Amino acid sequence: MLTTDFPTGSPCWIDLGSPDIPATADFYNKVFGWTFQSAGPETGGYGFFQLNGKAVGAVGPLDEGDRSTWTTYFRATDVDTTVKAAEQAGGTVLVPPMDVMGEGRFAQLADPQGARFAIWQAGTTTGLDAVSEDNTLVWSELHTNDQDAGFAFYQKLFGWRVENFEPSPGMSYRVISTSEGDQQATSFGGIAPTMQPDQPSAWTPYFAAADVDALVAKATAAGGSVLMPAEDVPNVGRIAWLADPNGAPFALIKGEPRQ
Repeated sequence: MLTTDFPTGSPCWIDLGSPDIPATADFYNKVFGWTFQSAGPETGGYGFFQLNGKAVGAVGPLDEGDRSTWTTYFRATDVDTTVKAAEQAGGTVLVPPMDVMGEGRFAQLADPQGARFAIWQAGTTTGLDAVSEDNTLVWSELHTNDQDAGFAFYQKLFGWRVENFEPSPGMSYRVISTSEGDQQATSFGGIAPTMQPDQPSAWTPYFAAADVDALVAKATAAGGSVLMPAEDVPNVGRIAWLADPNGAPFALIKGEPRQ
C-alpha cells in the first residue's frame, strides 16, 4: 500500500503537462474536488493540485512537441547515481539532474521500452501530502510491451521485488514492491502488457474512488473520455480508465489494489 513514508523506489509525486492549466484545473476540480495553488511566478505556471489543503499532484505547462500526460516520480536516494544506473541499463535521460529551489533534486528519464518517468531526491519536499485516500494516488501501473525487461530495468535502479498475480485466467500481471519491508504491505503498483500491440509503453496513475461510476460520470460531463468502462475485476476491485480533455490517461479504482 502506498504511504507518505515514501521509501526508496516508491511513487512519491505525480504531475501533469497541460496546454491550458486553468481549464485542466477546472476539469480535475469537477472530478475530484481538487483546487489549484500556484507555486509562484518564478515557476513558469507550475502549481499544485490540493485536496483539503494537501498536495495530491501538480500541473505545469506542456513542453513543445509533447503530449499531455501524467508523469510518475519515484523516490531516489541519489538522483545522479540513479541516472547513471539508468543509462547503463539502457534508459534515456530526457531531463538531466537539476535542483528545484531547495525542494529536492530531480531528473526525467525513459526506460528502454520508452515509458517516461521521473526520479526525486527529497530536499524540503519529501513527496505528496496525501495518498491512498479517496481522490488521491493509490497505485501506479506500467503498461509495457516487455514485462520481463521492464521489471529488470527498474529492479536495477530501485531493487524492486515482484510477485506474479493472475486476476483472471490468462491475464499476466506483476505486482511490484519496494526493496524493504513486508512485500505485500509495500506493494504500490503493477506491470501489465500493453492493451494494444501498437500502444506505447507508459506509466498510468490510479486514483482511489469511493464510487467509480459516479466519478466516470463527472469526468465525461466535464469533457473527459472513457478509455475503458467501469468494470469489476476479480480479486482486484472496480476500475475504469479515463482521459482528461487533453488526452492524458488516468485510472480509477475502488478498494485495495490487492485484496
